[in-house]
Order: sequence, then structure tokens, then C-alpha cells
Amino acid sequence: MRLLVCMLVCLTGMMMGMERGEASEANREMMYLSIGGENRIALWNVDPETGLASEVGSVNTGGAPGALTFNPKQDRLYAAVRSTGEVVTYEVNGSNGGLKELGRTPVLANPVYIATDRNGKFLLTAYYGEAKAAVYRIDEEGVVVADAVSTVESTRHPHSIDVDLANQNVYIPNTGADLIQQFRFNSDSGELTPLEPENVKTAEKSGGRHFVFAPSNKHVYFVNEHNCHVDVFERDQTTGALTQIQTISTLPEGYTEKSFCADIEITLDGKYIYASNRGHDSLAMYSVDQATGKLTSLGQIPTEAWPREFGLDPQGKFVYSAGQNSHKLAAYRIDPETGILAPFATYPVGQSPAWVLIKNLD
Repeated sequence: MRLLVCMLVCLTGMMMGMERGEASEANREMMYLSIGGENRIALWNVDPETGLASEVGSVNTGGAPGALTFNPKQDRLYAAVRSTGEVVTYEVNGSNGGLKELGRTPVLANPVYIATDRNGKFLLTAYYGEAKAAVYRIDEEGVVVADAVSTVESTRHPHSIDVDLANQNVYIPNTGADLIQQFRFNSDSGELTPLEPENVKTAEKSGGRHFVFAPSNKHVYFVNEHNCHVDVFERDQTTGALTQIQTISTLPEGYTEKSFCADIEITLDGKYIYASNRGHDSLAMYSVDQATGKLTSLGQIPTEAWPREFGLDPQGKFVYSAGQNSHKLAAYRIDPETGILAPFATYPVGQSPAWVLIKNLD
């Protein structure tokens, strides 16, 4: 009898653990949240089947972390520490997702955005206040090397930087200048060479902020901070030059209150795109025409206050939106047939969450 009771108690405990978001050891994802107000990166286990999550630890970043990014192998995580002007390199434990600090690299200034190139040889960085962007080499240990190999002037308030899926072109949207800089990227040296034309103008007071590539690499989607639109560009597969083909609002028709867009994400299959509205406090949802690359609005869904950044899990089943002002994380399921988001959980995560990254564990 005692053995039966023990078995029942253990089974009940396991089920309750799964309900709290504790995924099995054999089937897990790890979510990394930069908690800017607490100088740490929080580590959360995610169950890939249910999407439920639970915090399992954190690492101190020695300053307020902002942007996070993986290298292509996802065995290194890079954190932009904006308050100290550094990028911290972490080794990622493949089995449990733990982080081990490998080095701290002083960079040009306060890095508002970071991304590696598609080979993991270089780190691309953007500096909003200093109106610059810079490229740094990554050494054989995966650590960022001090002293930029390429630095460019970025007009006014560059807010992100990334290289296309073929590792050929780098784009930098300038939030304060209403233009996108476009470059040829040398994947051997890290050098950036301006295209002709160097700049693509966008609408007045649009304020391009973040962007994503279609899986085909033929289209690029920029979210505009100031006019709350997503601009769709066709990418020339030979030169890399961008041509705008659509602009579409992130807000409901008739909405007149102040709102500012922050982040944009695309599902791995390229069928759906989401963008965050700060002020309206929602996620805008879109379906993507696979032939033309153009978007159709699926409406908006409420989220936590001031949704600065959000992330999709590796399977494209869930979205996790960080509310910078509510200090909470909202979780949603993606309907695979419609792209519509359905909320299923909310978690307190700490003061001023600023970034969301998720990876599979081995």
C-alpha cells in the first residue's frame, strides 16, 4: 500500500511539474531573456509540446543587457551590455543550456543591436546614439576580438544591422533619417562596401527599426518605429539592392493614439510575420503571399505593456512577448493554418525584459 501511495504521489508531482512548465530532460528548449533592470540574463526551460516555461537560473552580465544573438551553431551566445559598452561572449552548454562566460569585449560604444554573419566569423554591431555601425572579428574560440575590422557612418540613429541569408549584403535602417543603408559584405575580411545607390529612402517620419528576411532571401521586411508600418522590399538577387513594393499598417484602422513599433519576426516557413506595437500594446499579425512576398493583415492581439522584443520558438509553434513596462512575458500558440495567435500563459520575469532568444537543447 505504501509503495502504491508513493507511486501515486510521485506521478502527481511529475504531472504538476509539467503543468508548471518543467519540460522532460529528453525534450526541451531553452529561452534566454535579457533582464535589463536586473543586470542579468534569465534562463527558462520551455516544453516544446505545451510551450509552458519555467525559470531555471540566470547569469549576471555586469551591466544592463540588451540585444542577444547566437552564432550559427548556437554554441555561443553574445550579449550587448549597453551600460558598459561591451559585448559578452558565452559558451552555451548543448545539453542543459547553461552559459559560461568566455570573454568581455569593449566595442565602439553602446551597442543597440548585434548579429553574427552567416558563417559565424564576424559580429555586426549598430550604435544608435553615435550614428555608426561596426564589424568585429570572432576568433577560433568564438570570442569577439577587440578593434573593429570595418566601421561606417550611419547617418542618424541606426537601430539594427544584419546580413542577408546568402551572406552577401548588409542592411542598416536609420530610425532618425528615414533611410536604409545597403552594403556589399566581404565574408573573408568583414569589410562593408556601399552599394549603388548606397541609401534607400523610406517615407518621411517612418523610422525603420528592425527587419527580417524571407526564407527565399527575395524579400526583406522592415518594421517602422514612428509611423507603425511594415515596409516590404524586394531584394535583387544579384546586386542585393532593395526596392519597396508595399507598406502596411501595424495598427487597427481608425486608431489615433500614440504608438511605436519595436520588433518584427517571421516564422521559419515564411508564412507568417508578427510585429510589436508599444503604446497600443499589441502584436500585429500578417500572412505572407509566398509568390509576391506581400502581406495581408490578420489583425492585432493584446500583449504585455510596451512589448519591446519578442521571440519564436525553433519549431514555429509559440511566440513569447516581453513587456518592458509590465515586467512580464506573454506566451501564445500559433495556429499553423491561419497564423492567428492564441494566448495561453503569462509569466513575471523581472525588471525591464529587453530580448528573447530560444534554442533547442541536444
